[in-house]
Amino acid sequence: MKADAGIYRHASEVDFQVSDLPGVRLPDAALFVRPAFFQVDYVINPHMEGHVGSVDTEKAGRQWHGVVAAYERLGFHPHVVEGRRGLPDMIFCSNQTLPAMDADGTRHVVLSNMATEERRHEVEHFERFFGDLGYEIHRAPDRPFEGAGDAVWHFDRRLLWIGAGYRSDSRSVEAVSKMLNVKVVELRLIDANFYHLDTCLSILDAKTALWVPSAFDEIGRDLIRRLIPNLITVPIEEAKSSLACNAHCPDGHHVIMQAGCDKTTRLVRERGFEVIECETGEFLKAGGSVYCMKQMFWV
Repeated sequence: MKADAGIYRHASEVDFQVSDLPGVRLPDAALFVRPAFFQVDYVINPHMEGHVGSVDTEKAGRQWHGVVAAYERLGFHPHVVEGRRGLPDMIFCSNQTLPAMDADGTRHVVLSNMATEERRHEVEHFERFFGDLGYEIHRAPDRPFEGAGDAVWHFDRRLLWIGAGYRSDSRSVEAVSKMLNVKVVELRLIDANFYHLDTCLSILDAKTALWVPSAFDEIGRDLIRRLIPNLITVPIEEAKSSLACNAHCPDGHHVIMQAGCDKTTRLVRERGFEVIECETGEFLKAGGSVYCMKQMFWV
């Protein structure tokens, strides 16, 4: 196999064009976790502060069904893992794994090593799910790595963006690159409000992304500008209060995002995308929205 692995930490190191990288088909299924045990039971990110015990579980259930329905309307068959008592954040199922597909169609999944003790027992439930589907299982190194929460695929290309600083350790990045034989652009996160990469960078298609510039250091901003020509800056007030950048575009056209982010919605529509608004207010109390609440994979 041709060695495609490599870490890029500065714009000056970039020696490729995204369009020249191997392509891969987009995921065709979405995984969700039923929110029967969702609650804010502790504080492990700034969004949780002041919200312990405040979740309306019935309202959260309705909001969860709305997100699932949005994906189903777009043709993505929903797979559901049952939540577990004592694991309230298991609902944010982008974090425990990183599914991947080789250019030849081989399916892999990297199991996360969660950074906080409160979430470490979530991973085993997803290992069973992907193992039953025949995925090749890889384990993250001893250093923290929080799956697709910090590792974002560049739409339909074999390029991985990984955010490090709060939940994923920089020393895990090289291991993931080698496991999956993939180029990785490493970005340093510098604002605790954007503790995962999926809260401040959302790839909409091969050339377009939502981003929150202040979430990155200047080196990271240069890398993003170098590789993504069409950047949509999310207004900081919507990025912080409503996690507007925690949006997801599963097909290159429809952007599923938190309802009421009027400025961001207008900017996205001006670029030709169709916005599907979903209310995720109960989940915002725990620091997650649409992107966090699903995991895309290949069946």
